[in-house]
Amino acid sequence: MLKKIGIIGGLSPESTVSYYLHITRKYVEMFGDYSYPEIIIYSVNLEKYHQWRKENRWDEISMDLARAADKLKQAGAEFGLIATNTMHKVFAEVQVKTELPLVHILTPTIDAIKEAGIKNVGLLGTRFTMSEDFYRNELISNGLAPIIPTDEQRKIIHQIIELELVRGILTESSKRKYLDIINHLITQGAEGIILGCTEIPLLIQQGDCSVPVFDTAVLHADAALLFALA
Repeated sequence: MLKKIGIIGGLSPESTVSYYLHITRKYVEMFGDYSYPEIIIYSVNLEKYHQWRKENRWDEISMDLARAADKLKQAGAEFGLIATNTMHKVFAEVQVKTELPLVHILTPTIDAIKEAGIKNVGLLGTRFTMSEDFYRNELISNGLAPIIPTDEQRKIIHQIIELELVRGILTESSKRKYLDIINHLITQGAEGIILGCTEIPLLIQQGDCSVPVFDTAVLHADAALLFALA
């Protein structure tokens, strides 16, 4: 029997859908049938999370994520994912508060970067992911060297995520802005690019870039499928 997967979603709905589709499609691609793992999704209230972030109430965020994880466990999930990068700021706190085992989004991402033989990586994400230590320190402690966009570039990246991507709005103008920033990071020495927000791959794919891109949503979903199969 495959392990049942729990997904804490809604952060945003756009990327939550991509997790579900990738896991199920990847299974069919691997095995040719439709016996993919059972998946339980708990979709949280995104507006509350935006408000808590503005108020710097990460304690509220960790408690709500733990409650969501507990609901997934009660529904039968055997392990879970927080389907977003930014909320991994409180990953350790959430794991302590719930008995549901959680798979960290950076574990498969770091493995993929190391497998590619890359050390210097550009990082795109929300302003929290790009500016705060929780994400960068994890990369650095694993021997990687993150290259961060400028203050102005971080503002552009975050605004596009918050005002467009989480609403499913995809424009060529925003894509060009992202690609300009990616090309700037490459000139700064980036050998690869971490798409460190699970919505960014909706806009940017490998074919758009001259260096490897690391889609954290896909890598996280792949790790979940392998865990379920194990």
